[in-house]
Amino acid sequence: MTNSTQPESPALIAATAMFIEVLVIGIGGLTAAVFVLIALIGPTATAKLAPVAGSSAATGAALAAAYALGILLDRAADTILTPYRRRLRSRFFPTNSAYAAARLKLATFPVLVARADYARSRMRICRGWLFNCLALALTADLAMLRYSFDHRLLTLCTATVLGIVIAYGFFRAWRTLTVTGYRKLAEQTTTSPTIPSLPAQPQPGSVSPSEVQ
Repeated sequence: MTNSTQPESPALIAATAMFIEVLVIGIGGLTAAVFVLIALIGPTATAKLAPVAGSSAATGAALAAAYALGILLDRAADTILTPYRRRLRSRFFPTNSAYAAARLKLATFPVLVARADYARSRMRICRGWLFNCLALALTADLAMLRYSFDHRLLTLCTATVLGIVIAYGFFRAWRTLTVTGYRKLAEQTTTSPTIPSLPAQPQPGSVSPSEVQ
């Protein structure tokens, strides 16, 4: 009995990975938006809305909103960091045409393309969460200001410092992944992988070396 299951196409795998990636970024933005809402409506209205937030309809709407926010946040983060990213790229590719030529050459090696796509996915997540952490630190402080609890000042300071430290960690991770990606692209396209040579086949009527005594 033959197995009728067909392997997933690379395009489908890439689309699924992109969807998850955008959703991961958008969840942070949606959480920050919820903190803003809590800061605006206050504790009483938040307590009334809490049961509604746990419904299946609210969950579906939250996922859709997170995906939409993820797209916006990814584009905004890319726009903000583009000047710095181009400076990093110029260390390995002095011109845009040189970079484009290297990307075109890399496309002929599917294995290397898959590795580069995986690295870029991690880079985009780090880039998005760099700004998510800053937004979460700010909006969490705004939300906590609406509540009265012990050691509130210490909690606010801790949340702010923690958000900044984690955001810096994501920035360092994004920078390291970006530099490593450009460096590997330059190395891989300068010295392309070669196909190992096959042993020569004997011609009809000729004597192979192993037959010579």
